[in-house]
Amino acid sequence: MKRILSMGLLSLVALCFTIHASAADDYSKYYTNLPVQLQQVSAPIIPATTVSIKDYGAVGDGVTLCTEAFNKAMSDLQKRGGGHLNVPAGVWLSGPIAFKDNIDLHLDRNAMILFSPDKSLYNKDSDGKVLDRCVPMINISKRKNVSITGEGTIDGNGKYWRPVKHSKVSDAEWNEFKAMGGTITGNGQFWYPYQLNNGLPEIANSAEETEKLRADLVRITDCENILIQGVTFQNSPRFHVHPIRCTNVIVDGITARCPWNAQNGDAIDLACVRKAIIVNSIVDAGDDGLCMKGGVGKAGTDWGKTEDILIQNCKVYHAHGGFVIGSEYSGGMNKIVVRDCTFSGTDTGLRFKSGVGRGGLSENIFINNIYMNNIKDQAIVFECTYEDKKMNQNDGHLNEASAAVKKEIAPFTPDYQDIHISNLVCNGAESAIVIKGLAELPVHDITIDNSTISAINGIDMINATNIKMNNVNIISAKTPSFKLNNVKGIILNGKEIK
Repeated sequence: MKRILSMGLLSLVALCFTIHASAADDYSKYYTNLPVQLQQVSAPIIPATTVSIKDYGAVGDGVTLCTEAFNKAMSDLQKRGGGHLNVPAGVWLSGPIAFKDNIDLHLDRNAMILFSPDKSLYNKDSDGKVLDRCVPMINISKRKNVSITGEGTIDGNGKYWRPVKHSKVSDAEWNEFKAMGGTITGNGQFWYPYQLNNGLPEIANSAEETEKLRADLVRITDCENILIQGVTFQNSPRFHVHPIRCTNVIVDGITARCPWNAQNGDAIDLACVRKAIIVNSIVDAGDDGLCMKGGVGKAGTDWGKTEDILIQNCKVYHAHGGFVIGSEYSGGMNKIVVRDCTFSGTDTGLRFKSGVGRGGLSENIFINNIYMNNIKDQAIVFECTYEDKKMNQNDGHLNEASAAVKKEIAPFTPDYQDIHISNLVCNGAESAIVIKGLAELPVHDITIDNSTISAINGIDMINATNIKMNNVNIISAKTPSFKLNNVKGIILNGKEIK
């Protein structure tokens, strides 16, 4: 009888894992009715072995440092062929966690991994060598078949790392930062978390040097078969979820959040990634929301294109841009579909930003069913002079004299083209559509269809060609609605505007 019960229990456990694997692998439904064929993702297969972080001596009291327990558990699971590392309810204080192959880090509801504010835990490699940049809090490097799943929270304790601009916080918040100690520079305008009064050691000799050491919350580099599902990622020192040079990446149902003023607080950045999906996720970030990158200069072209990317059913609240391509994308962008997303309260809606030396070619970009509200700046913006110090600029804007100055096209010049936007609704923005191309390489061959944008200002374009807008309604409070400089082939509802 005992043997029968035991076998039944084992069968039930196996069934549970089978159900979990098949549910996680059901992403084909997102690939219907696509405007371009994309390679489909598949979920990583994780062995059924399950252990608890408590098995390795960890204590979830928010005080006991659990770094050794996490890394022992990872090594043990690796020796057993992989499996699930379960984190139960509690606050689990840790230093950096390094992933191994074939492992799922699973956080139960009410489980929080809270990373220690002690910077000295992050500035050395495994051999004790001091690094130029701190290691990520969760480091997944050159791994296959890994996942982070569950309903818990991973918190980077970012306030101990990020600088703060006085202009971006209230006086009460500013006083709270000053009460932490720290260093104030720039005539009282910048606060740095350097020389804090928490008694923890510094890892650099100045505020500026410390700032250069900031790392990501989750950095995934040169990996295959990645699943990030369900978890809340918050308060990163820098970017929250950052796959780089990876293939087959799934981001499903996560929340990425930090204060709106968090410096470099990007939410989800895919850099040089092939075959990925981001679905059902929520962003409320201090910098870019859903961002596509593709490397700088030769490093980008050596890898190749960021391609076969699907983004669907996501919500972005505060962010510098809801959906972003750039600033660096030298390797190029190809076959990216963004649809059925809501942006509410972002600085910009659709943001394409780059500059000479970091740009590339965009191809087969399709953006459909985007709903925006309360956009601070532009609903749609193309900026080809972003951080481009070689151009004649005034606060990032080309002047009229520079528009007519054509020069040789330099390597890695941004070439924004073959981008198709349809069924976009924006209720409230500073400007509807802004294009700032280059004289030598204008923004070109862009289509916008079946869209309504309500904004204070209408359309502002410089250095643009073949921009076709069909059934587009621009409702602007100011007149004239159009400001054009060095453009041709700008078609609005069947008529060329000049």
